[in-house]
Amino acid sequence: MQTEVFPLTMFAIGGMLLFPAAEDLLTMFIALEVLSLPLYLLCGLARRQRLLSQEAALKYFLLGAFSSAFFLYGVALMYGYSGTFSLSGIADAVATDTGTGGPAIVLIGIGLLAVGVLFKVGAVPFHSWIPDVYQGAPTSVTAFMAAATKVAAFGAMLRIFYVALPELRDDWRPMMWAIAILTMVVGTITAVTQTDVKRMLAYSAVAHAGFILTGVIALNDNGLSGTLFYLFAYGFSTLGAFAVVSLVRSPDGEEATGLAQWAGLGRRYPLVGVVFSLFLLAFAGIPLTSGFVSKFAVFKAAGEGGAIPLVIVGVIASAIAAYFYVRVIVLMFFTDPPSDAPEVVNPSSLTVATVTVAAAVTFALGALPQPLLDFATGSALFV
Repeated sequence: MQTEVFPLTMFAIGGMLLFPAAEDLLTMFIALEVLSLPLYLLCGLARRQRLLSQEAALKYFLLGAFSSAFFLYGVALMYGYSGTFSLSGIADAVATDTGTGGPAIVLIGIGLLAVGVLFKVGAVPFHSWIPDVYQGAPTSVTAFMAAATKVAAFGAMLRIFYVALPELRDDWRPMMWAIAILTMVVGTITAVTQTDVKRMLAYSAVAHAGFILTGVIALNDNGLSGTLFYLFAYGFSTLGAFAVVSLVRSPDGEEATGLAQWAGLGRRYPLVGVVFSLFLLAFAGIPLTSGFVSKFAVFKAAGEGGAIPLVIVGVIASAIAAYFYVRVIVLMFFTDPPSDAPEVVNPSSLTVATVTVAAAVTFALGALPQPLLDFATGSALFV
């Protein structure tokens, strides 16, 4: 890919590291812009299907502009209420009820801040162009966005709700309940109807955003550790899945992302089929994969936090989601390949390393998750 990719990626990574680590809302906004601007450019750098890639870049830019506008307006209102950008300062103003402007200002500010980060995680109803962006962007960029952006955005969300606004849980949790349920249901049902692998993974990412939100809503130590564990595990599985997708090419060199083209792929390339199946089973939450432990952790935390109906919806959505993941596995191993069957290109050493590490982490966290869960629990001291 073009030489511009490396510096753009470094800028984006810098913003992603700063976004969840910021101690105040103004720094968060700057980090949001630093991570977003390079991604707009990266989405439009595909060598093939240039128009589709540029359309994805424009749509992602518009999504990001809306996200930033809502977030910045929320920052302004929270500053107007508390007189500070500091998360701890806002928490003190809320706890002592010493803010100016009354509760309406802070509640509107919470809503706008939430909308800003929910755009970034791809939650419903702020997800509309996310599948188009995932499909049109270069697959390597899609993998980067699907994993890293989601981790950064949820990290910032945890900082906002767990540090600045825990005292207002009765006000923001009903809103987040509704969004989590909508995200799980819409993401899962829409993914069932997809005929393109990248769009299916995009709607799968939407559904997973809803599952992760259940851990945020729990607002307890187990919710925090479960959310962090989920983000870590999901990030590796997503990187691995998209890395495999990037290797499947049609005879003319284009990426073969149509589900019908993947028929018989596992029989012709058993190793690729098995590895991709592992990632799909992790997304489905099958035992002995990281996805099972991730979902169990956030659902358990949500149950302890009194969100039993949310857990029930999550379990039902997970069961439905298993259908379209297993459908792809059946297609790869138990269906005859089409006449224009795609080929799996020889991977680079970096791609081999990515897939290997992602598969190892996905399996290891399913078999031995406790050390990472303990580490995530200890990280509550730093949130």
